[in-house]
Amino acid sequence: MRSPEELNGKEKPLGLEVIEAEEKEFRFNRYLYQLVGEAWSWTDKLSLSDDAWERYAENENLRTWVAYRKGSIAGYYELQRQDQGNVEIVYFGLAPKFIGQGFGGYLLTHAIDSAWSWGDTQRVWVHTCTLDHAAALRNYQARGMKIYKTEKAPSIGGSCGLSRS
Repeated sequence: MRSPEELNGKEKPLGLEVIEAEEKEFRFNRYLYQLVGEAWSWTDKLSLSDDAWERYAENENLRTWVAYRKGSIAGYYELQRQDQGNVEIVYFGLAPKFIGQGFGGYLLTHAIDSAWSWGDTQRVWVHTCTLDHAAALRNYQARGMKIYKTEKAPSIGGSCGLSRS
């Protein structure tokens, strides 16, 4: 997405709150990654050491938001600021119990809004792959994102994290 005007936002569902985790704590990011990613075979970061997790999650160019429903974690996303005004939605997803309740469209709207409001953003982008939820690509496109490139990548441990296309 190259302009905030391209966003086709979805309204906030009743009872869903999205809060930025402003105090960085790598263990929390690891927990969110496991909670949301387990169903989708996110495995690329599972073998990282505490030091590697800390370098990743507590980096000033990474921000994390968590969606809560009645005090429970419903989902999360991470944004990473990159060169030339690019902001990547690095991880995005719902906890298994909250899939199918209409939260994904709003959480993605929130993620894209947050990305555009972060400094001098010129482009918001995301990787996805066939291991993600069947509705993931439709959600990205429904919010106004366009396919930039598709490629067939060899499987490397059953994860979209490194082989997303």
